[in-house]
Amino acid sequence: MHLPVDPARYATFLGVMAVMAATPGPANLFAIATGAQKGKGAALVGVVGMNSATLVWFGAAALGLGALVLAFPQAFHLLAYAGAAYIAWLGLKSLKGAFQKDAEPAAGAFRQNGELGRSAFLDGFTVQIANPKAVLFFTAVLPPFLDPARPLPAQLAAFACATLALDVVAMSAYGLGGAALAARMAEPGFRRGFAVAVGLLLLAAALMMAHKAGGA
Repeated sequence: MHLPVDPARYATFLGVMAVMAATPGPANLFAIATGAQKGKGAALVGVVGMNSATLVWFGAAALGLGALVLAFPQAFHLLAYAGAAYIAWLGLKSLKGAFQKDAEPAAGAFRQNGELGRSAFLDGFTVQIANPKAVLFFTAVLPPFLDPARPLPAQLAAFACATLALDVVAMSAYGLGGAALAARMAEPGFRRGFAVAVGLLLLAAALMMAHKAGGA
């Protein structure tokens, strides 16, 4: 039986990917912030959005992402900076809301607004599609594990399954951890403090994205 990937190579990839998935980065910081601010449902919707973007990256890899990065490096830098600016805007918006005394939403309001689910998906997708860590993964981490002697589509499918599974577990754990604290949102003081924390988390994620974009 001819396997799509070499077992030893695949096992090594799983180890590397597990470390990358568990490492706090823009995606995991976003998951924490979404869970803390909007609850479990939105956190999981955000995870779906981020992993949908990962699927787009795998599709791009199948179409020759590495060659595109080499040909148009500035385009990918601009994409990463745009994503960082968007996340920074979300962080500033959260900080602004924390100090608006006339904006005191009722407990659970974050989680009960149907539009927030769609927003969490789009925000999650935006975070991951513009994440320099994703560009680094598909241009530097993944290529060494690809075997030119084996069919590329089958290899990408195998690596995609592992990547998505590990990312879903890690992102969900971060998101649900943040959501575990959302039950205290009924307390105005706690809610205000958490809005500040969420804003700072998102700003940290934005700075991380911008820093990696500059060093890419």
